[in-house]
Amino acid sequence: MKTNNTKALIWTLLLPLVSFCDSHTVWADAPSTAAKADAGRSVFTIPAGPKEGCDPFFPNSSRPFESTTPAAKPGVEAVSLVFRGISGSAAHPFAIINNHTFGEGDEGDVLTEMGRVHLRCIEIKRNSVLIEYGGQRHELVFTGK
Repeated sequence: MKTNNTKALIWTLLLPLVSFCDSHTVWADAPSTAAKADAGRSVFTIPAGPKEGCDPFFPNSSRPFESTTPAAKPGVEAVSLVFRGISGSAAHPFAIINNHTFGEGDEGDVLTEMGRVHLRCIEIKRNSVLIEYGGQRHELVFTGK
C-alpha cells in the first residue's frame, strides 16, 4: 500500500511541473517573433497621380506627384582645364593641370571656373595628357604659355 501512495504522490508533484515546462518551452518549429511582426506590417505605395490617391497627412499637397530627379549640372568644358606642363622624370612623369599635379592613374579635384571637378589622369604623353572626367575622356595639349 505504501508504494501506491508514493507513486501517486510523485505523479501529483511531477504532473504540474511537466505541464509548466511544456508551456514555457520554445520549440524550433514555432514561428519566430519577426514573422509574427511581419504579418501586420502596413505598406504605403505612393500614387502616380491624384486619381490614384493622395498623401494621407497632406491631402491637398501635390508633392507626391512631383518629379524628384535632380536638375542636370552643366558639364565642365575642356577649355576651363589647362595643361600647365610636365614635371618629374621620363620614367615617372607628372602632369600639372590647373595648378594640381597628377601622375598616371591619379585622381583628384581641380578648381575650374565652373567649380570643383573630379578627374583622373589616364596617360601622360610628351606634349599632351589624356584625362577622364564625367565619364568622358579628353586630351589636353600643352601650348607652352
